[in-house]
Amino acid sequence: MPRFTYEAVNHIGARSSGTERADSEAALTRQLEARGLHTLDVTVAPPTPSAFWRAGRRRRDLLELTRAIASLLAAGLPLARALAAARGVTSGEVREALDDVRARVDRGDSLAASLRGFPEHFSPVYIGLVHAGERSGDLVTAYGRLSVQLEQAEQLRGRILAALLYPALLAVAGAIAVVVLLVVVLPRFATLLLDAGAALPSSTRVLLAASAVLSALWPLLIVLAFAAATTVVWMRRSDAGRTAGARLLLALPFARTLRAQVLAARVARLLAALLGGGAPLYTALGDVHDAMADPIAREEVRSVRERVRTGASLGDAIAASAVFPPLLAQLVSVGEASARLGAFLEKAADLLDERTERSAQRLATLAEPTLIVVLGGVVALIAYALLQAIYGINAGSFAP
Repeated sequence: MPRFTYEAVNHIGARSSGTERADSEAALTRQLEARGLHTLDVTVAPPTPSAFWRAGRRRRDLLELTRAIASLLAAGLPLARALAAARGVTSGEVREALDDVRARVDRGDSLAASLRGFPEHFSPVYIGLVHAGERSGDLVTAYGRLSVQLEQAEQLRGRILAALLYPALLAVAGAIAVVVLLVVVLPRFATLLLDAGAALPSSTRVLLAASAVLSALWPLLIVLAFAAATTVVWMRRSDAGRTAGARLLLALPFARTLRAQVLAARVARLLAALLGGGAPLYTALGDVHDAMADPIAREEVRSVRERVRTGASLGDAIAASAVFPPLLAQLVSVGEASARLGAFLEKAADLLDERTERSAQRLATLAEPTLIVVLGGVVALIAYALLQAIYGINAGSFAP
């Protein structure tokens, strides 16, 4: 269940606040009213620092859970028994969510509706595929596709992180080394030189001035880091923040292509799965729109759906998009012409994922020598300033 922070007053006007879990803001409001509290404000609680560390564990548990349910349903078990049997492969938060989902299904709720109560664990795409499977009466195929998609996404995420890990570690280690040299080593060395009566060369004085500025501004740097972390949380937890973050990613030169390919691959895979489940194209596009978490992708799918409604082919509707890459429109057009739209949508998703991985690897390949040259140049400049100062002392000691 999602966590919410609230402010409320009781019948005598005393204020109270806190954090609780509930299915939705309306559900939390009803819970508070049952305790005699009148709600003033309810917002989604920001994640705790440990929540980021738990995200990877949740993804792995969700993948194992989906694999287990897909296998159990394919073996002929009813949904309720499959959910109960799959409990053994999960742990922690995912197991708690599964217990609540089982209870709701036992009460007669649909599986998709039960999953919607846990947006922290089950993404809109996940719920959209389950909903499509329930509507078509083929939940077995839906869960089979879900397990494949989650595994492919996890493998792609792992390969991209592996490609970008070394440049990231190099950047962090190099930045720490430069800061230590400027803030700790250089000032102490300069003090020794000044005590020895040496005149510092201009290069050393410039670096000392930079060190002094860095030392004086460290509280500002901490504030900026805190502001950046708060902005990231805002972008992840609020509708306005998610929209701003999505627009920012599509505006950055290096991130735009990667982001567009990722979004197009998600749309293609989900649409292929929905069409494979027997949904009509217009209805499937509506489900894709509801399932997309990215606000920019959701708006693009809405525009594509509107063009299809007015009589345009899916390929032409996607070609008019400013976000989706031309490859998607080209393969969709070929799929429509050959009456194999689902197969070509899956092919487009595979090709876009491959391009995303290659783009990330190229970015990492370019970043590594660039970081080495930049950090090496800074360290060389500091070393030059120190050696020049030392040479000045030695030259002065041998002067007549």
